[in-house]
Amino acid sequence: MQTIVLLTLSNILMTFAWYWHLKAGAAGAKPMFVIILISWGIAFFEYALAVPANRIGAASGWTPGQLKIAQEAIALTIFGVFMVTYLGEPLHWRHFAAFGCIMAAVGFLFIGR
Repeated sequence: MQTIVLLTLSNILMTFAWYWHLKAGAAGAKPMFVIILISWGIAFFEYALAVPANRIGAASGWTPGQLKIAQEAIALTIFGVFMVTYLGEPLHWRHFAAFGCIMAAVGFLFIGR
């Protein structure tokens, strides 16, 4: 559970680090080097959560593949919420279909474990 919580928190930070500047009007408001520096600053804290999450997961018996696919599933969940609530993008059936495929991938890597 600790791995999932840390991966979730790290993905919240990384989603903001990568996409916060895409909000309407924000993209052209600051020079690119400022955007990059702000994003790197956010990403520092993301790494401070992601690295321990992966180490704890590995120590608990998760394979690297399981850690990665869990991280991707969490990232897409976080991004889905972010794109709707922060960026204002509407959800379509294809978002749910893509999410279902990712969840199936998670299931395949955890079957038999």
